Amino acid sequence: MTSLSATAAAAATNAATRLLPSVTTSASAARLSYRSTVSFSSLRSSTRLSQFFLPQTQKNSFRRFSTGRIGYSTVSSPKCAASDPEQLKSAREDIKELLKTKFCHPILVRLGWHDAGTYNKNIEEWPQRGGANGSLRFEIELKHGANAGLVNALKLLQPIKEKYSNVTYADLFQLASATAIEDAGGPKLPMKYGRVDVSGPEQCPEEGRLPDAGPPSPASHLRDVFYRMGLNDKEIVALSGAHTLGRSRPDRSGWGKPETKYTKDGPGAPGGQSWTVQWLKFDNSYFKDIKERRDEDLLVLPTDAAIFEDPSFKEYAEKYAVDQDAFFKDYAEAHAALSNLGAKFDPPEGFSLDDSSPAGQPEMFVAAKYSTGKVRVEQYLL
Repeated sequence: MTSLSATAAAAATNAATRLLPSVTTSASAARLSYRSTVSFSSLRSSTRLSQFFLPQTQKNSFRRFSTGRIGYSTVSSPKCAASDPEQLKSAREDIKELLKTKFCHPILVRLGWHDAGTYNKNIEEWPQRGGANGSLRFEIELKHGANAGLVNALKLLQPIKEKYSNVTYADLFQLASATAIEDAGGPKLPMKYGRVDVSGPEQCPEEGRLPDAGPPSPASHLRDVFYRMGLNDKEIVALSGAHTLGRSRPDRSGWGKPETKYTKDGPGAPGGQSWTVQWLKFDNSYFKDIKERRDEDLLVLPTDAAIFEDPSFKEYAEKYAVDQDAFFKDYAEAHAALSNLGAKFDPPEGFSLDDSSPAGQPEMFVAAKYSTGKVRVEQYLL
């Protein structure tokens, strides 16, 4: 999970601290180091360019998370090797199980987007250029206002990272994001893997590279941010469509209603305001609903409105509202392009995962079945 300015919907605490341990050459160094004095507040939604790229007005509450000392260890790591393909495949299956029980699709999409969305095409050097390099695992970057609550996404993925030590954070973040889109009914994404991780917090990008939800000139702001990444108008609008997933909460982001008829029963912690009726289903309903604006229970942010007000954006938004196949095609390409921004691959060309499934596979879990029901999920929401 989008004009990428308006988009994580539900669930993420304001704690913006580094939960995941850095990759180290020692298995024991990657073990979680808990302190009994550390507590995590319940997951909350964050809306930033969808929940994926939206501003958070509430400040993050830190428990003095110090690098490598409190909470999850964040000791700087030596240069990482490329991910192991077989471990990536296994990690993907574990992510599917996580999605099935935690309904965390939006926040995982947002995690991948925020790690990649710091890319600056005008900077050639890696990792100074930002992008998909796993830097979001460090406290200094988690403190950025746009990343409020993503500590919870890291917490969700930590057991998987522990289990598959030969998967880089950069790959894990993008794998989780892509898997969440596909599991929610979205298109198959042409992903590649082999991203190298940054090794320490000093390699994190400065704050301010991610889009905002309510700037004075929404269309100009979107172009300023996404053109800097090397993306175009079509990709901006296609990515905005990921707002079909998730919710926004006013007490945490400053946007949306406390609850609506579509969110009062969850799943996960009830409440918030969604962009669409079935906010765990990936389809083109975002464009239909933004265009019609007939339902006051559905959220429309300034950056959402801009895609039907700006002449160039509107061309694509109108198309996607009536042609879901066209939207899926363009979204798949845009998501894959975003996931590769700024990344350094090993091998240099990257590699794809074998997506064939064995015969007799059970029916795929469809998250959308739960987005308007009365299902409750303990602890985690979107």
